[in-house]
Amino acid sequence: MYPVEYRYTREHEWVSVNGKVATVGITDYAQHELGDIVYVELPEVGTRVEAGQPFGTVESVKSVSEVYSPVTGRVIEVNAELTSAPERINQDPHGTAWLIRVEMENPGELDALMDATGYQNYIAEQQKDTTA
Repeated sequence: MYPVEYRYTREHEWVSVNGKVATVGITDYAQHELGDIVYVELPEVGTRVEAGQPFGTVESVKSVSEVYSPVTGRVIEVNAELTSAPERINQDPHGTAWLIRVEMENPGELDALMDATGYQNYIAEQQKDTTA
């Protein structure tokens, strides 16, 4: 369910890396928790983002949530299609509904993120905590 080649944050973002370029999105768990997504606010190309800091928001019929960058660097591309079709995040959160692409300054930051198994265990713990 969660791509094994991705890395994951505790705030439910994923990152896929190709060289020095990190593609960032929100996880299937996050989109499911948010519900129907109706609006996305993303940074402009050229914006500097920092690991662990918010770079945009995702708004659903239930709430507005900040999205956090898993890496530090400059935004080199935004998924402009999401501006007119934010519901794509609900349809394909780990694929075509990526949010931003960042040229990373410090690829070593990826070491602090979870792999797919670690993330699935983290979600299981989160769900256990909310039902306890």
